[in-house]
This record gives sequence, structure tokens and C-alpha cells, in this order.
Amino acid sequence: MSTDVLDLGGRIALVTGAGQGVGRQIALHLAHHGSGGVAVNDFVLERAERVVEEIHEAGGKAFAVQADVSDHESVKDMVAKTQAALGPIGVLVNNAGNMGANPNPDIRKPFWETGPEVWNTAIGVNFYGVLNCVSAVVPGLIARDAPGRIITIISDAGRYGDSGLEIYGGAKAGAAGFMRGVARTLGRYQVTANNIAIATTETPATADRLRSDPARFKKMMASYIVRRPGQPTDVANMALFLASDASSWITGQTYPVNGGFTLAL
Repeated sequence: MSTDVLDLGGRIALVTGAGQGVGRQIALHLAHHGSGGVAVNDFVLERAERVVEEIHEAGGKAFAVQADVSDHESVKDMVAKTQAALGPIGVLVNNAGNMGANPNPDIRKPFWETGPEVWNTAIGVNFYGVLNCVSAVVPGLIARDAPGRIITIISDAGRYGDSGLEIYGGAKAGAAGFMRGVARTLGRYQVTANNIAIATTETPATADRLRSDPARFKKMMASYIVRRPGQPTDVANMALFLASDASSWITGQTYPVNGGFTLAL
């Protein structure tokens, strides 16, 4: 008998945007705590394959699958391939985000100087990506007739607001609201749905930018109660908790994992 309260009991997991950074660590955490297999999604297949190799080397089971989460047909194909390779999905982690696989170079301009062709870069991955993945996975979650978990990584930009990130923050807030509705709808099927809101997180892709200006970095960290940037493990720890039976009576919630940058009531 496992003594690991966070053991996933063999649930199959699908983690989007998991070829690097936070998504990679979430995939590793789930694989190390009793997942029956982890589908590692990324827009760039080679990144996903490298994470799968890490999981295999540690003795876990994993499958790399390429998809653009902002494309509904691509997502349906991803889910079908995952189920064929690993079995019915019991955990979905919507991690894919930022500004999309191919960010529009004008995304940092004031939003009123641009239009939908720019806005959709952020909305496509951060809002429609969540809708696409949840809609594709839900029929299987219901058919399993067993506890299931949906977890979406949002941002404090969607809770607190962030100047210059209005479209991104709006998309994240929309995803959070969508998840609350999903929680109410799917509770009768033993499926929980929760959000994790993150703030400045240091990954291999962002470390150089964060640390290149020590004075600016110190000023940024002054806004945090715990004066360091988040690490992928901080987010992965919460994702693992929400994927496990330790969180079985928790749904429709948003958990800030942000070093106290904002406080939840």
C-alpha cells in the first residue's frame, strides 16, 4: 500500500505546453507520483520528446504529442493519440500559455493601437486553448466514472491586473471564470476543476532576462513577501496536490502560488 498522500493511483495525465519550464516540471512531478502515464504536449515536438526521455530514464511512462492548443482540430487529434497510446485521461493540466507559439511582434504595443489580429495571439492560447482542451477531454473523464482532475495555470495578471498585459490578463481571467463554471457542471461526475495563479517565475527561458539587471530585479522582488521569483517546482507542487486525492473536496478555486505578490481573501 502506498503511503504517498499525493499518489495519483495510476491516473493518466495530459500536460500541455510541457516541453520546458513549468510544464516540464509538472509532467515530471506527476510521473514521479504514481501517474500511469504522462502525455507531454508541446508545439515543438522535440522539446516534448526530451521531457519524455527524462521520465523514461526515471522509470516512468510517458508519450510525446505535438499540438497547437489554440486549434480545435489539433487538440482533438492530440487527445485521441494520447488515449490510444496511454489510455483514458484522468488528469488534464492546461499549462500552455504566455503569448502563444508564434507571438505577434506587436503584442507589446498599447492594445488600442492594435486589433484582433494581434490580440488573438494571447487569447488563442490562454483562453481558447483551455476551452479546446477541456471540451476534448471531458467526454472521456465522464465515461471513466472515476475521480478526474482539471487544472489550469493562470496568472496574477488575471487576478490583479497588469499594465501593458490587458489582453493577456483578460484571457487568463476568462479561463479562470470558465473553470469555475466547469467545476459546477462536472462535480456530479467526480471531476474537480481548479486554477493555479502564478506570478514572476524563473525558468531556463526567463532566468537571463530576470537577472540581467540586478537593480531592476531587486526592485521587482520588493513587491513580494517572499523575496524571490517562483520556481517551476513551486507550481508543480500545487499542481500535484490538485491532481491527487488529497484535494478531492476542493473544486472551483484559484490558488495563488506567487510569493505573496497578491493576497487572496
